[in-house]
Amino acid sequence: MDMREEQISSEYFFKGRIIKMRLDQARLPDGTIAGREVVEHPGGVTAAILTDKNELLFVRQFRYPYMELTLELPAGKLEPGEDPFEALKREQREETGTWSEQYLYLGEIYPSPGYCNEILRLWACRVSGEGAMDLDADEFLEVERIPLERAYQMALDNQFKDAKTQIGVLRAYALVQAGKL
Repeated sequence: MDMREEQISSEYFFKGRIIKMRLDQARLPDGTIAGREVVEHPGGVTAAILTDKNELLFVRQFRYPYMELTLELPAGKLEPGEDPFEALKREQREETGTWSEQYLYLGEIYPSPGYCNEILRLWACRVSGEGAMDLDADEFLEVERIPLERAYQMALDNQFKDAKTQIGVLRAYALVQAGKL
């Protein structure tokens, strides 16, 4: 069965600094027409950054949509036309003050495929050097170091509500256990 849907029309009703929102009309596989609400997002990057002591670097920050502090792996959105790998290295330096020489690409994930086209690309790396953080003017966060074993258990216990963080922690743990990171 062909389950693809055909876009018939598209109308934007919001264009912001980060996201755009549109309402599409789509022809379904059975020929009927349905509305599809879509949030366009430029995509983002995140990394499981390990120290030489097998600690993962996290950032604690306030997330306005949830009105709460979250503990997440360092991450950021792509600027228009920006290479994801270069964005990752930029975000790593800005948010943690660290850099790495080798990175393992862990693939991409769709955080909310029901209504948003955002793609997050994940990496894992070990810290090669440290310097000063270089946060954006509207960015307020603290870096926390958590031993990998403890972070793994925290992910299993659902102490990270952020999906990219859960995935990154679990993959980094598996890579270390397999001797690949």
